[in-house]
Amino acid sequence: MRLHLVDGTYELYRAHFSRRPGHTSPDGQDVKATVGVMSSLLMLLHDGEEAVTHVAVAFDNPIRSFRNALFDGYKSDEGVPPELRAQFDLVEKAVAALGVRVWSMREHEADDALSTAAAKWAGEVEQVRLLTPDKDLGQCVRGQRVVQVDRRQEKVLDEDAVRAKLGVPPASVPDLLALMGDDADGIPGLPGFGEKGASALLSAYGKLEAIPEEASTWTVRPRGADKLAATLRAHREDALLYRRLATLVTDAPLPGTRTLEDVAWRGVPRSVFEPFCDTLGVNTLKRRPKRWVD
Repeated sequence: MRLHLVDGTYELYRAHFSRRPGHTSPDGQDVKATVGVMSSLLMLLHDGEEAVTHVAVAFDNPIRSFRNALFDGYKSDEGVPPELRAQFDLVEKAVAALGVRVWSMREHEADDALSTAAAKWAGEVEQVRLLTPDKDLGQCVRGQRVVQVDRRQEKVLDEDAVRAKLGVPPASVPDLLALMGDDADGIPGLPGFGEKGASALLSAYGKLEAIPEEASTWTVRPRGADKLAATLRAHREDALLYRRLATLVTDAPLPGTRTLEDVAWRGVPRSVFEPFCDTLGVNTLKRRPKRWVD
């Protein structure tokens, strides 16, 4: 068995900003992103190499989460194109029409759902595959049991690959993002800290708390070490807050899901899928499913 965990919000944005042709439903709504997500998931579900047996797709709906109460600058709905925002509920119905479990996240984020499910069921499946390129999911990777998959670049990152890419082990990823920042989530990081300097320190010390205050005692010497040490002394509390923002929880609610069997994929429910395609005005999708459940 394999557990595929998909960042639906990433897929929705990717489809919206892709070069695929636009599409308007019979009632006049822009549904390009929704159709794109359906097409992408059908490719995944019928990919012999991926061998999907259990799958869930998580969405941020709305974008805001408990982290916004911790930090005003954290990512929010501001700047989301209205035609994309209007598809947040629709795309969840679209994924459900494929017979796939949907996790619509409110107080938590889609990434928290993926992190929770990976921690919960990694011991019950051959492999958990986290389908998202976001750096923060690197903290969930464990050996080759929990891996991160970038479908667009066709890359699979196990624990060794995460370490090679980011310069730190998975457990240090939140600390890394706290220092260098994460533009996608609105985490500013500390002034002067780039990926190289941050990863050098964390590869040596692992956690923020373990980094000595004086650069003269560091066992590594990143560029501008004295200035970095001064910045860390002055902004240590900020760094700890940013790490909390970057740390994914492992106890988020998973709507409609109690056991692994609740995310088993048995096929596309024809009686739901075909009428839904009609509402979108996409007849070509009707011929795509290869495995029906009714």
